[in-house]
Amino acid sequence: MADEQQFIHDGLQRSQIDEFFSDELGRAGYGGMDVAKTPMGTQIVLKAEKPGMVIGKGGKNIRKITTQLEEKFDLDDPQIDVQEVDEPDLNARIVADRLANALERGWYFRKAGHTTIDRIMDAGALGAEIVLSGKVTGARSRVEKFNRGYIKHNGEPAEDIVDHGQGVAVLKLGTIGVDVKIIPPGADLPDDFEIQEGASPEEVVPEAVEANEQAGVEELLEEPTDEELEELREEDEAGEEPAEPGEEELDEEVVEEVIEDETDEESADETESDQSVEEELDDLEEEVEQEAEDLMDEMEGEESDEEEGDD
Repeated sequence: MADEQQFIHDGLQRSQIDEFFSDELGRAGYGGMDVAKTPMGTQIVLKAEKPGMVIGKGGKNIRKITTQLEEKFDLDDPQIDVQEVDEPDLNARIVADRLANALERGWYFRKAGHTTIDRIMDAGALGAEIVLSGKVTGARSRVEKFNRGYIKHNGEPAEDIVDHGQGVAVLKLGTIGVDVKIIPPGADLPDDFEIQEGASPEEVVPEAVEANEQAGVEELLEEPTDEELEELREEDEAGEEPAEPGEEELDEEVVEEVIEDETDEESADETESDQSVEEELDDLEEEVEQEAEDLMDEMEGEESDEEEGDD
């Protein structure tokens, strides 16, 4: 079998074994498993809230489970080790099953979600998130979230630190998926930091201090002395390029006179233009008056001719 097919086969077998334990040990508070294949056989570590129910009277139940594993999943000499969960409220798988059972018994989803997440935080968790998806109240499906504290959603911390568990509640309206994420107390998160008062950098990060000394960072951070500042000023003054002989600095008064002359010329031009416009308007008025007088004379001459003709 190729490596890719072997990975797929192992993952599928693992999920099927987990589902088998969830169905068989649901009443015992099944909290997950770890599977490891060794030369002596397959080592399975079970986590349960009630280990006594998993083992059974005289080991009867554990032998039955071992036989079923050999027959259904073709495991070589499975060895099952049952461990008790110290704090069930910090096990995401157990919490998800409890919440699903509460919803099946008729608890209102909001009350069940808040009560469950409060119990998780009271147990000492750094953060928790509960997601209910499905027909929680009516015929339309939706998603409800309950958050407390601090939670990681992606990256390596989400895979290694966050405890993730899922459950299913079967109701008359349909199924409701229960997704629980918990960050246990004392988890070492990569973005955590502490402030140490009075600590010297040589004691806390000696490697960084040594690297800075080699790079000469301290010399760059030192303030320059007065002599060094004077030398820098002299270098700046010496570095300034002298003005070319043809170029002379302009006096501010000369510049002001030039500006005033320009403004006077502009004002004179404006006055001349205004006068010329007024003269043109006067000529137009005279022409219009002359035309009006000519028209009146013509009209009077025509009226006099008409009167003579009538006589």
